[in-house]
Amino acid sequence: MSAVQPVEEKTAIIVGGGVAGMSAACALAEAGLRVKLVERRGYLGGRASSYRHPGVDEVIDNCQHVLFGCCTNLIGFYRRIGVAERIHWTSTMTMIEPGGRRSILGPLRLGPLGLPAPLHALPRLMTAKAFTREDKIALAQAFRKLMRPVAADSTETLGAWLKRNGQTQGAIERFWRLVIASALNADVEAIALPYAAKVIRELFLNSPGAGSMGMSTVPLSELYAGAEKYLHEHGGEVVFNTRVDTAAWDEETSQWTLMTQAGALTADYLVLALPFEATAKLLPMMPPADGVETLAGQLERHEHGPICSVHLWFDREITQLDHAVLLDREIHWMYNKSRLQPWRKTKGSYLELVVSASRKFAALSREEAIDLAVRDLKEFFPVAAAAKLEKAALVKEVRATFTVPPGIDEARPGPESPWPNCVLAGDWIRTGWPSTMESAARSGHLAAEAVCAAMGERRKFLVADLRPRGLMRFLKAANPS
Repeated sequence: MSAVQPVEEKTAIIVGGGVAGMSAACALAEAGLRVKLVERRGYLGGRASSYRHPGVDEVIDNCQHVLFGCCTNLIGFYRRIGVAERIHWTSTMTMIEPGGRRSILGPLRLGPLGLPAPLHALPRLMTAKAFTREDKIALAQAFRKLMRPVAADSTETLGAWLKRNGQTQGAIERFWRLVIASALNADVEAIALPYAAKVIRELFLNSPGAGSMGMSTVPLSELYAGAEKYLHEHGGEVVFNTRVDTAAWDEETSQWTLMTQAGALTADYLVLALPFEATAKLLPMMPPADGVETLAGQLERHEHGPICSVHLWFDREITQLDHAVLLDREIHWMYNKSRLQPWRKTKGSYLELVVSASRKFAALSREEAIDLAVRDLKEFFPVAAAAKLEKAALVKEVRATFTVPPGIDEARPGPESPWPNCVLAGDWIRTGWPSTMESAARSGHLAAEAVCAAMGERRKFLVADLRPRGLMRFLKAANPS
């Protein structure tokens, strides 16, 4: 990140301490603004946070969050706040069938340089035992067609495209419905094709490094404590446990005044960095302005997708894998927190099992969900059958992500807002990415750029995408899908 000269000191209030708000606040602090970050809870992270669960007396993440090598803005944010070294990276993904048979996906080095993109992952895909010969041919043909971007205004769903392009049932169930639908947290029939195509290109085609998976080695709230430290070092502050009651704009002073539980807060600029439903609730507290009804209508079009996680503590080691994809069962992902977070010094095993894109699982009771998770786990790791389950917790994040059906981009505004000196941030604004931490970080950087532009300052915080490598460098943008 290149150094910038400080601007004439201005002030900014950022409402919302999630990834979007933190990335906006830290970028503006770097630009020389005096920043107040207002968060309604007592810790940072928003939907990517951790807390001590009273039922198990353990610090757990509200859900396992991952990033990838292509998440350039999230990685840039981590570097800015000094926590990039707390991310554990891996380049492979282990798929396990009931009974224990394993397949590995990811780049394979054949020789000193390896195969060029997009062929870098082909050898492992072609030898994966989880797929039949017909599945592999279907997947290879689909990847070939998705090497170029799909038209952004396409109204086709991923499910319709898969049928139109002859995807086998095995390819759909074990790859598209599991890996891609999990990444976008929705059923294939409800996913806009352009977003699914983007995930494929970014994670599997553009370059070997783009698909590397990163996971925090510390609880998420500890990870994001780096943002609070960064703001303090740059003259800013975080105001915790504070809710905004009203917001007023003063034309004469060109300042915002927010009435909160902590008293009145004033600033030259305001960044609303909230989830879409929280933004909708805040609208009646904002001043009247042209465009508010349009924004309200856009917010109404968004819907949530739930993600559930089951946390299990066993008296012995269950597996030496850091993480795995579990096939053909209700549980989708296994994260071995004992290995990913060795500071815990767990005597046995602490596993987190994640279920994405499943409203059915989210409707289960705590006992039903935990019983199902343990039963499924035993099919993949037989040692679990002899292990003693010492404690367990269920976390249902019913508002984990927003869904990306066809046409959703019409409901995603840019950072501009209906009010003067006020900008929007959040994973739901128009970033070009689905509901991810990368989209949130991008939105924060876009918001910071918009604030600086309103000040007459030209600042660049948005980190460019990773460039395609190998043969992918020579592809044109158009795609006759």
